[in-house]
Amino acid sequence: MKVLITGANGQLGLALQNTVPETWDVIADDRERLNITNAEAVADAVRREAPSLIINAAAYTAVDKAEGEPEQAYAVNAAGPENLARAAQAAGARFIHISTDFVFDGAQSTPYRPDDPVNPLCVYGASKAEGEARIRGILGDEALIVRTSWVYAKEGGNFVNTMLRLMRTKPALTIVADQIGTPTWAASLAKFLWRAAAYPDINGTHHYSDAGVASWYDFAIAIQEEAIAAGLLNESVPIKPIASNDYPQIARRPAFSVLDKRVAVERFGAELTHWRQALRQMLSIDNNA
Repeated sequence: MKVLITGANGQLGLALQNTVPETWDVIADDRERLNITNAEAVADAVRREAPSLIINAAAYTAVDKAEGEPEQAYAVNAAGPENLARAAQAAGARFIHISTDFVFDGAQSTPYRPDDPVNPLCVYGASKAEGEARIRGILGDEALIVRTSWVYAKEGGNFVNTMLRLMRTKPALTIVADQIGTPTWAASLAKFLWRAAAYPDINGTHHYSDAGVASWYDFAIAIQEEAIAAGLLNESVPIKPIASNDYPQIARRPAFSVLDKRVAVERFGAELTHWRQALRQMLSIDNNA
């Protein structure tokens, strides 16, 4: 079977290529090969390749930058998925789209279920919510939308790599401790998506992340401890917890964005790895590279 992966050079796109099952023939298109904001180019590519499945791993993820570039964020996160959904419909292909915990406002204190109402606080979250809405407007519940959170990988500009760089260059760090979510290794998410691909009759909106809960401060502490154990850092630096109000950011973030994954675990038979164990595995791979 043939699958078209968009956003192939991003951290999830690379993870999907590194974990692809033998039964799938992958066409991996990055932004240079396929600009998903170009409806004609998308339609042509899908007609030419005739995939059975399209996985959209392309996204505009610069949360703060999006506040000053809303047109670009909406082009990639809303118009792009719409173009792919139309092309998938025309080709009779299944469509899997990746969304985010940032579609929620973080006002509740229990994990968000897939059917909870969205209320994004920033342009990034709003553009991703709009992308979901446009997909549903075309495909209804025939698309599979998977929301995830706090994704990181060996490659790319993400929280783990930023922390490792700062821990090597700064004498001390201050990290926000009142934003709560779940870190997710891109490899964990990729393996779940391939598992979901094996269940073509299960669609709709689902949540998936690694197991457990953390603040950004908790995550930073774990990164330092695990990186020292893996030989990636020589020594520790002091890390101080601070409130979000003490670290002003351009875009508002949800204070609590833990995702309820129970339905996805039950329906797809997914196995969850605790986020700290996943972090340890990723840093070990990095150390051996």
